[in-house]
Amino acid sequence: MTPWNLLDLDKALRAGWAFDTCSPDDQADWQPGNPARGHCDITALIVNDVFGGDLMVGEVDLDGTQHGFHWWNRLPSGVELDLTLEQFQRGQTVMAARVVERPPGPLPRRWEEYLLLRERVSKRLGPLPEPV
Repeated sequence: MTPWNLLDLDKALRAGWAFDTCSPDDQADWQPGNPARGHCDITALIVNDVFGGDLMVGEVDLDGTQHGFHWWNRLPSGVELDLTLEQFQRGQTVMAARVVERPPGPLPRRWEEYLLLRERVSKRLGPLPEPV
């Protein structure tokens, strides 16, 4: 196996983001100019597959109104890594961050999109570790 770096993983994820892997909640706002939109949850899961650590979730706020949730990672070192933060282009803030436990087995929602993004990343990088 060829060694990866974080940039390789980031590029592979970005190459895999598309309308068909976007959250249905965000598809109306998804566009190629903002491909991270609607991909935070499955991106955080793939980063968790590779590095372990914690899954983080927070509430997205815009002008005092909640607009869904945002997911990112806290690596085992304690460093927080958010590869989809740039999707927020209208002044949204993420509040009330908390650690969430990864559900065991297939996800109750977005399983197909997760598998599709994993497949696209694997095609660029090689096999990914199995989910932890």
